[in-house]
Amino acid sequence: MRLKKYPFLMAVACALAATTNPLAAQTAGTPSIPVEVWALRDVISTADLSPDGKHLLILKTESKMGENVLELYETANLTKPIARLAADPMEIVSARFVSDKFIYGTAWQVSRKSVKGPEQDVRSYKSYSYNLETGKFSKTQPSADERSYDIVNVLPGEPDSVLVAAATSNDGGSGVDPYAAFRPRSYYRYNLNTGGRELVIRGSTQYANISFDDEGNPRFATGFEAGTKEQVYYYRAPGDSTWKEFGDRFDLDDHANLYRVLGGFQGLVGFKQGDPNTGYVIDNRGEDKAALWEFDFTSGQFGRKLFSAPDADVMGITENSMRWAGDNTLAAAVYPGAKMERHWFDPQEKQLYELLESAIPNAHSVNIRTRSRDGKSMVISNSGPHDPGSFWLFLDGKLAKIGSRNPLLKADDLADVEFIKYPARDGRMIPAYVTKPKGQGPFPLVVLPHGGPHVNEVVGFDEWGQLLANAGYMVLQPQYRMSVGWGQDHFDSAYGQHGLAMQDDKDDGALYLVKQGLVDKDRMAMFGWSYGGYAALVATTRDPQIYQCAIAGAAVADPEKGYIQTRNPNGAKALDDWGKRRGTIGINPINEVAKSNIPLLMVHGDVDRRVLYYNYEDYEKAMQKAGKTNAQFLTLKGADHFSNTLNYEHQETFYTKMLDFLKNDCGPGGL
Repeated sequence: MRLKKYPFLMAVACALAATTNPLAAQTAGTPSIPVEVWALRDVISTADLSPDGKHLLILKTESKMGENVLELYETANLTKPIARLAADPMEIVSARFVSDKFIYGTAWQVSRKSVKGPEQDVRSYKSYSYNLETGKFSKTQPSADERSYDIVNVLPGEPDSVLVAAATSNDGGSGVDPYAAFRPRSYYRYNLNTGGRELVIRGSTQYANISFDDEGNPRFATGFEAGTKEQVYYYRAPGDSTWKEFGDRFDLDDHANLYRVLGGFQGLVGFKQGDPNTGYVIDNRGEDKAALWEFDFTSGQFGRKLFSAPDADVMGITENSMRWAGDNTLAAAVYPGAKMERHWFDPQEKQLYELLESAIPNAHSVNIRTRSRDGKSMVISNSGPHDPGSFWLFLDGKLAKIGSRNPLLKADDLADVEFIKYPARDGRMIPAYVTKPKGQGPFPLVVLPHGGPHVNEVVGFDEWGQLLANAGYMVLQPQYRMSVGWGQDHFDSAYGQHGLAMQDDKDDGALYLVKQGLVDKDRMAMFGWSYGGYAALVATTRDPQIYQCAIAGAAVADPEKGYIQTRNPNGAKALDDWGKRRGTIGINPINEVAKSNIPLLMVHGDVDRRVLYYNYEDYEKAMQKAGKTNAQFLTLKGADHFSNTLNYEHQETFYTKMLDFLKNDCGPGGL
């Protein structure tokens, strides 16, 4: 395809040719970046462009102890903001344009001192809209059970309204909340002028999560039929008032259907442009890997398989970047590999992304966040091993950097990350990511298993991995069995294997790097958060022992107690078994403290809503009762579970303690 067919692409290509990448020197093998830099909150957390291309918003933090400020600019004059907004005593935590003159977002504030039960947040939330023409805010206070509102559709034909839904997930942005699919959502038209809301449809167990088209019509619903314990899908044609069941039912008493529910990515992902009766559905349809399919809502039948990846699940789609102009055509299918890869259907969109990737320094995960209605202006983001997250503005044929999530982290100071696969002891191939410190190996190693455990992780910018690599440690992030995105068999093979085969996968990755000559076998540690913290506790009791120490953050120390607290005796059997197997089947760390044989650092926030603080308190007491003196304990006062709730002081305290522990207390002589 020749550029001359697309004048806009030519303008992009010309503008990008002059982009340069500043470099910074680093002394190999030393922690060259101070902890104070790593501990910063995002300096810029978002940037967005109005549909008419006339205004730019930036949500930023201006000091290490400061709160977010929302700045608004006219793109015709970017030298000075036309407004600087805050929400005292609350803090603005999200903002986006939903029309030419309205911004919509969320603000929060800490309003409670303690967490009384699972998933109870210490924060209260408000949704707000801001009118650029009048300079006035409107806001609404969600009820306690609704917590906050997510935008479902910006309703392009209704510039004074958006469609919102009560947030059902409680994941801090991590995407890990296994029961979100079963929490009914209520849907409202939110009046951007007044902050008032009008109920559109109230979700129920049967119709728990609903998808809408751009006209605000409810079109697709996922629900749970309590009597049969089945997940059921429903469809409505535009203008219909009743739901029609389609496709297969999925028995949630059957373990084989767990991946569909807990993976969180299968189901309807979009509608075909110009054809309201054809949808795009991600489904594995009895195969190991999920693919992207067309679905005919009139016949209730699957149509063409549009794309499947041989080694991974399709996990989403990319639509055309001209969505403000009404173009929602399918551009690409998205699947995990070394990063979130795209299989392109739209050659022009593919070419545009390739031009951007060729121009943005250290391009890795490039996304067009928003594009003006006329197509001439864009806000683009990038993140990756050598970019902690940057925002770019394409305007008047020129590309300019808006800013960075952490501008003090320089590209050359950050470490390379490599995607590998290694064999577990039973022959299963485990995808993994290796962050390589400067200098020559063999290196000391930190195994860093992700939380979840049913999440997907690809090469990107990982602050913990980069921090540890900057201090001289190689970092292994194994996508152990139960990690999603790698097929149903990879998930199912983890059944009942918490602390067993799932743990072997992590150890086998460490030993693989030893065999490659990259890692010193006598200088290895494990550090994880949430489920990863659970894995770190299990690592302290392994025999034979391959680690010198472990760091357990927000660790699930007593999964059996957590299961008893949250189980639903009337729920589906497979879901109940999934909860049960995390502690009553497999290893429960609090019952294993007598076997602890390496130094441990345990860290926990005292208002953790996901992994309650009793996990930390009970484990510390159990260690004391067992006479174990090889553990250190650190409480982060006022810290929740998720990274977006940790402030500078939390991170500075934690990072300082972690690095000191690894250097001085991790086995004989430190790591």
